[in-house]
Amino acid sequence: MPPPELYTRSLMEDLAPLQGPDATRDLAQDPTQPNSYRLAFADPEFMSRREVRGIRFQLELLKPDLDQEALGIQHTIVVYGSARFVDAATAAKQLQQAQASGDAQAIALAQRAVRNAAHYEAARQFAHLVADYSRRHPTNQRMYICTGGGPGIMEAANRGAYEAGTPTIGLNILLPHEQKGNPYISPGLSFKFHYFALRKMHFLIRAKALVTFPGGFGTMDELFEVLTLVQTTKIKPVPIVLYGSKFWKRLFNFDMLVEEGMISPEDVKLFRYADSPEEAWQHIQNFYRLNGEKI
Repeated sequence: MPPPELYTRSLMEDLAPLQGPDATRDLAQDPTQPNSYRLAFADPEFMSRREVRGIRFQLELLKPDLDQEALGIQHTIVVYGSARFVDAATAAKQLQQAQASGDAQAIALAQRAVRNAAHYEAARQFAHLVADYSRRHPTNQRMYICTGGGPGIMEAANRGAYEAGTPTIGLNILLPHEQKGNPYISPGLSFKFHYFALRKMHFLIRAKALVTFPGGFGTMDELFEVLTLVQTTKIKPVPIVLYGSKFWKRLFNFDMLVEEGMISPEDVKLFRYADSPEEAWQHIQNFYRLNGEKI
């Protein structure tokens, strides 16, 4: 498949003989012409209308799909988790500064950051393990780390893959307070979405596994959507790993849901707990029978 930039060049070439030398200027929204004269797909006001929402859905689904296909990306491991964690070095510096200030509240917050930094470093190490595996295999067998593209656990996972020298994907979302992709996402694989629904679809289109680190509302939303899709057979079963058993068992009482008949006993087998990067990766290896490989 040709690289994505060829699509634009082909469009320009198609338009030139039809509209003459002004075709490319028309694509750039010629300010001397009324809106009605603009090409429909080059008219931002038209493309933003409620009636065109279905087309925007299609475009937001198609663009990242074509770009990843052009780069040969077929399989991903999706990593979810809090955007609020920092790496161990940053957390240690924050604690040092807080202790120097003598502010008890600042010290407590910094100590919490140090504890949570362990999850950041675990996500970073896990992604490194996946990347090491992928580097030893042909492109069509590789598993690429895919995250929500932001800070925290997302940054950690992208960072681990980046440090191992493999491409890594970020699926960012447009929010009221501008959010941008973290610096460890590979060029050409940092995507921005307007619709949460389309972003979620892209998380799962190529997903071969899901590893969920501790997080807040967004993390739980993404986790339970995947659990529901697997439970209802809307998607094929994939390894779902909850990293940090102490956190997840404190947060959710799945046994109570079974006792109350809210879920079936088999439903608690849809996921596994892990307390080390190696254990999380081992669950995925076991599922796909990759145990012959050396990590």
